Amino acid sequence: MPNLKEIRARINSVASTEKITSAMKMVSAAKLKKSEGITTSFLPYRNKLNEALANYLGSLEGEVTIPLAERREVKRIALMAISSSSGLCGVYNSSVIKLFKKTYDEYTERLGTEAIDVYLFGKKVKEYAQRVGIGITKTYESLSDHLSFELAMEISDGMANQFLEKKIDAVVLIYNHFKNSGVQVPTSETVLPLETKVEATGTTFDYLVEPSKEEFINKLVPKVIRTKFYSIMLDASTAEHGARMTAMHIASDNANTLLQELKTQYNKARQNVITTELIDIVGGAEALNR
Repeated sequence: MPNLKEIRARINSVASTEKITSAMKMVSAAKLKKSEGITTSFLPYRNKLNEALANYLGSLEGEVTIPLAERREVKRIALMAISSSSGLCGVYNSSVIKLFKKTYDEYTERLGTEAIDVYLFGKKVKEYAQRVGIGITKTYESLSDHLSFELAMEISDGMANQFLEKKIDAVVLIYNHFKNSGVQVPTSETVLPLETKVEATGTTFDYLVEPSKEEFINKLVPKVIRTKFYSIMLDASTAEHGARMTAMHIASDNANTLLQELKTQYNKARQNVITTELIDIVGGAEALNR
């Protein structure tokens, strides 16, 4: 059994760790609340923009040309994966890396490695790609502290231009979808070409647009794609904060449980020491009385 000094040292170490994990939990909770607030404010705009495009397309008769929705044979693809730059967030990074590797292998088998442009967010997925020898086209900082609509617009417009110039035929984003603070769902989503299928709603819309329906649609579509990129990035960032808060909550609970066990062990060891000392004293006294 460890002596009292060793147990006290362990108690101090675990207590120090518990303070750190509790502080990290509070920081992550604050960041999660902020990220959820931004998402809640942004979603109505994104939804209305998507609704406007869907309703307008549903009101049209005949075919309309949307270059960013053109579906063609996929010969080259842009594969994007979003991770964090730090750990202590449970399976957040490993889930994304696993799905990224699976998706990369599937496209490699179909197209070959030379036909895949890899764009990575955060150090964790970047380090993994470098370790297994996956070629990286471009890397970005983690989104948790560097996300902005300007960044999303820059990336979105860059991908859209490459798609229009037929340098790539599809853009696939791999990220963790935020379901709640304890659940993040690894997700693979095709951002380009844009999905324009409209379900019948039973409502008839009559729009008057200028100068032409094609120009109106092709001005609106890039905005829709920008909001799609930004909402996915917000989703991934929120999922990271939720995962880290949950991981630190579990770590704090485990530290508290371990502290209680160590304190019980310390008290038992202390009682053993006291009992041993009393036995020695009683034994010594009896020896003197003989």
